Amino acid sequence: MTTYDDRASLTDLTATAERVRSSVEGVIEGKPEVVRLSLTVLLAEGHLLIEDVPGVGKTMLAKTLARSIDCSVRRIQFTPDLLPSDITGVSIWDQQRRDFEFKPGAIFAQIVIGDEINRASPKTQSALLESMEERQVTIDGQTYELPSPFMVVATQNPVEMEGTYPLPEAQRDRFMARVSIGYPSAEAELQMLDVHGGVNPLDDLQPVAHAHDIVKLIDAVRTVHVADPVRRYAVDLVAATRTHPDLRLGASPRATLHLLRAAKASAALSGRDYALPDDVQALAVAVLAHRLLPTAQAQLNRRTAEQVVLEILQHTAIPAAPQQQSGLTMGRGAPTFGQQPPRRL
Repeated sequence: MTTYDDRASLTDLTATAERVRSSVEGVIEGKPEVVRLSLTVLLAEGHLLIEDVPGVGKTMLAKTLARSIDCSVRRIQFTPDLLPSDITGVSIWDQQRRDFEFKPGAIFAQIVIGDEINRASPKTQSALLESMEERQVTIDGQTYELPSPFMVVATQNPVEMEGTYPLPEAQRDRFMARVSIGYPSAEAELQMLDVHGGVNPLDDLQPVAHAHDIVKLIDAVRTVHVADPVRRYAVDLVAATRTHPDLRLGASPRATLHLLRAAKASAALSGRDYALPDDVQALAVAVLAHRLLPTAQAQLNRRTAEQVVLEILQHTAIPAAPQQQSGLTMGRGAPTFGQQPPRRL
């Protein structure tokens, strides 16, 4: 198994991630931070929720990420009449065999694109719960394992748009991160007209990594070292959401785990085999905000969950940066945090 103890392997794995990033950025113009977050979630074994208004490239981002990796891909168009069995599969009676035969649904793929997930009813949305958390599907008492790697990339229109259903809290909590693409800059939009105006850029997009490469990357991310002060910092951030006066629902322990996994993946993408408080800090809004429910008073005051997370970041002390050391390897000389005064954002 490839680990971070092998420095040459670290270079190779970082290069693989860089190829995927460059491939996606070749289609999604002017949004490097969105592309990096998408790749971070993939390597952290999470699922990504892309929320924004129509026409800004939500589905294009999901398709580009999927096509850049030589994995099996299935797309599900969520509609009000979509049934849970359309996602998970169904057992059908076989007249010749005189037995039930299981017909796998669209969830049996390595990259599953859920387009406009909030246009389906909460009952249909709940069909994803087991597969996203346990990476398996149970039908008629029989459990079926899902392939590896496995990632759900869902797009969503804002809940105030007509004909949509808000995602249940349990569903949102299973997405590691939420990202909003936003409108492109004028320069990026001009470049988009040149690239997308004549042909579909996905037609010529070729995979730059294989499924087994992604599995190796995920295995490497698991070995990234996280010092105790960094763990405590992540716990303090999540705990602060549970007592904040502007929130009626804070983040769950699953959010703490997702925040730590995402920080490890971010460190790996930066070529480090240890996580820093900065990794946790940079991902806090994307990982925590979509799980939080503001109080009625906060909503009247137009306070958003993102603003609350930023406020918590401002008031939570973080450990000092580790001392710079050369030749750091996993388990040997991992960075330690000195007793320095906590610095603020």
